[in-house]
Amino acid sequence: MLHGSLTYRDSRWAEADVAVLVEVIEHLDEDRLPMIERIIFGETAPKFVIVTTPNADYNPLFPSLAAGAFRHPDHRFEWGRVRFEAWAVRIGEIYGYSAALSGIGAVDPVLGAPTQMAVFTR
Repeated sequence: MLHGSLTYRDSRWAEADVAVLVEVIEHLDEDRLPMIERIIFGETAPKFVIVTTPNADYNPLFPSLAAGAFRHPDHRFEWGRVRFEAWAVRIGEIYGYSAALSGIGAVDPVLGAPTQMAVFTR
């Protein structure tokens, strides 16, 4: 297992088969995502990339969360399912990955699961 920064290329990852970003992207400024996408999906290009992130559509079901608030004070954004799917499709088009999308946790029939996941395959 390797730990490092997503903001620069790390030669130790050159042979990585899988990259896992569990509840990471929402802590980054959204304008930094293109650089991270290029490093992970373009330069490192592992066979699989797993990304999980909160599903903002689900947030109204948290009784203690104010309307429009993020789940954690360090979150820079939280995407709903449509935005996350659009991001995953764009990654596939640019970097040659397909994405299988799913939810994690109890599924609300209208708002989906609390967490969303994309498993990218190259």
